[in-house]
Amino acid sequence: MKPLHLEYIVPGDDFTRAGEASSKVKNMLKRVGFDSDSIRRVAIAMYEGEINMVIHGGGGVASVEIYPDRVEISLVDHGPGIEDIDKAMQAGYSTAPDNVRSLGFGAGMGLPNIKKYTDEMRLESEVGKGTTLFMMIKAGA
Repeated sequence: MKPLHLEYIVPGDDFTRAGEASSKVKNMLKRVGFDSDSIRRVAIAMYEGEINMVIHGGGGVASVEIYPDRVEISLVDHGPGIEDIDKAMQAGYSTAPDNVRSLGFGAGMGLPNIKKYTDEMRLESEVGKGTTLFMMIKAGA
């Protein structure tokens, strides 16, 4: 079966639109009959990824493939990249600027939360070129 493919532009530095893509995916998953726990996990992981794209990556593209048994998400930005992925994965570590923190973002929990709510996560980043985040969430897992 061919997956349902969705693609969204995630605007950079626009917190008013952050989360639009994850909200649309959440609604689509409801329409196609995914279970509520899987929908919640997809929505949380994707939202955290979108916020990171807005804060750090200058926006980018979110591609989503919906299969009967899983959802695969790829978030690609062309931002500055992540210098130390191991450090970025540590809960509480953040490089968010003060103005972002004053808005309630940048607590350093985005990547750890993504790892927690996904069944598979791969993070590839090259300094000066950008970051690609792949996530997979199984239905009913």
